[in-house]
Amino acid sequence: MRIIICEDKNDLGLEASKLGINLIRQAIEERGEAAIAVGTGLSQFSLYAHLCKSDLDWSKVTAFGLNEYVGISPSHPSSFRYYLQTRFIKRVDTLKAYHEVQGDAADLEAEVARLNALSRGAQIDVAFLSIGENGHIGFNDPPADFNTTDPYIIVQLDERCRRQQVGEGWFSTLEEVPTAAITMSVRHMLHSRHVICSVPDQRKARAVAMCLYDQISPYSPASALRTKRECSLFLDRTSSMLVMGDRR
Repeated sequence: MRIIICEDKNDLGLEASKLGINLIRQAIEERGEAAIAVGTGLSQFSLYAHLCKSDLDWSKVTAFGLNEYVGISPSHPSSFRYYLQTRFIKRVDTLKAYHEVQGDAADLEAEVARLNALSRGAQIDVAFLSIGENGHIGFNDPPADFNTTDPYIIVQLDERCRRQQVGEGWFSTLEEVPTAAITMSVRHMLHSRHVICSVPDQRKARAVAMCLYDQISPYSPASALRTKRECSLFLDRTSSMLVMGDRR
């Protein structure tokens, strides 16, 4: 794992996007196409703003959604499909393919099976992630399933995760936050050729420390990132206040 500490959120997003663009371009040069996993959240705002300005040939890029709440429609302003459509997909509208996670599918097991069939035939070149306040990656809340080899799984969301969604303004009350989600599994994220994890803000400082210093354990899901050599962890001054790294 490589740790890069930037001055602020925008600088973090810029540096993370530069690496992502280079890796995507490299994949296209090597085999004529690339695949990426796209996460969401406040931590990714700056990343996508910069990523969408690149001159990449997006017609050669396939994107996989990272997760989605169960029971929320794509038109809901707090859904991850809405987030990705408005902040990324529509701004790079020549994508080769976009495989969204349909959390409102009538048959969730069938939806997971569909996603798993698509994912098993694809090598993800870059996974764009963040870390939650409770140490989750994707929606793999503690204790996360480190053993499953399924690319996507259905999970229950813990209260701290749900409270984070309220604190960030996605929902008005805890009762509005769904209690379940479909998420890419930890193992499948780590199977990506490279992971780019963007984590700004002081409220994430403890989670960052958990990632770097806690025992690698399902009770600290982000700690699994330490097993991935090709992982770049981008922090800002406040999220890195409990760690040391390559300060820029």
